[in-house]
Amino acid sequence: MRVLVTGASGWIGSALVPELIGVGHQVVGLARSDASAAALKKAGAEPLLGTLDDLDTLRAATAESDGVIHLAFKHDIAFSGGFEEASDADRQVIDMFGEALAGSDRPFLIASGLLGLAPGRVATEKDGQAPASGETAPVEGGPSKRAANARATVALADRGVRSSVVRLPPTVHGDGDLGFLPTLIATARDKGVSGYVGDGANRWPAVHRSDAARLFQLALESAPAGSTLHASAEEGVPIRAVAEVIGRHLDLPVVSVDPADAAEHFGWLGGSVGLDAPSSSAYTRELLGWRPTRPGLLDDLAEGHYFARPSA
Repeated sequence: MRVLVTGASGWIGSALVPELIGVGHQVVGLARSDASAAALKKAGAEPLLGTLDDLDTLRAATAESDGVIHLAFKHDIAFSGGFEEASDADRQVIDMFGEALAGSDRPFLIASGLLGLAPGRVATEKDGQAPASGETAPVEGGPSKRAANARATVALADRGVRSSVVRLPPTVHGDGDLGFLPTLIATARDKGVSGYVGDGANRWPAVHRSDAARLFQLALESAPAGSTLHASAEEGVPIRAVAEVIGRHLDLPVVSVDPADAAEHFGWLGGSVGLDAPSSSAYTRELLGWRPTRPGLLDDLAEGHYFARPSA
């Protein structure tokens, strides 16, 4: 297939591009800068200079592609207080791709999130498909809008698009990660303690980025139209266990942070680090034969590469 990938030079995209090329696909990767374009070209992909705001460019590239994987998201805006704005921009891109692919039966995959999907219980692929009696509502605000974007993507199956949504854990980990784990490590360094919220028993699902990339490749090739997939290699890792590994590596005390003080202690992570959000991927594994093989979150942390340099 000739596959258009947004976010191709990003954290997951940079693992996905060689995965796709390695099994014989041709990749066209959206690149926001000359440096990203050069990296994509070096990886064997065809760079497409532009941003998510260049809808006409993306529409034209879609017309020449056999499928689309949409990984890009305006994270810089989202994590500086503009999650709703980023989600609104993402919806425009999704709608454009939906229109361009309608009636073609070509695959269209997007990345979405697992955090906040079904707080306090193990979420499955059936959760969040549509509002239902007794179903726990997603976290309000921007995350709720992003969940609505995912439902709109699933609904494209009714318009002749082989659409699917890959829900990612908050911890897509691996050497080079600049996301949640480095933020927790940087917070521990700054505060002089490795913290967790309350009793720390709340759980986060996790996946190594190489395993996540493999799932996107499998979904591109064979996921049925309207599929919702979970990229959770681990159902739920207690956050206290994460804090304990960080504390050991940094030689810092491991302490409980009162939920009322979480925002002050953890900054932008304060609203989510205390959430209990385990998630199953049993259906995804059975459907696509996905078998994660890379280290789990705690083992990955224990390898030490997160602590080899100051976290940003």
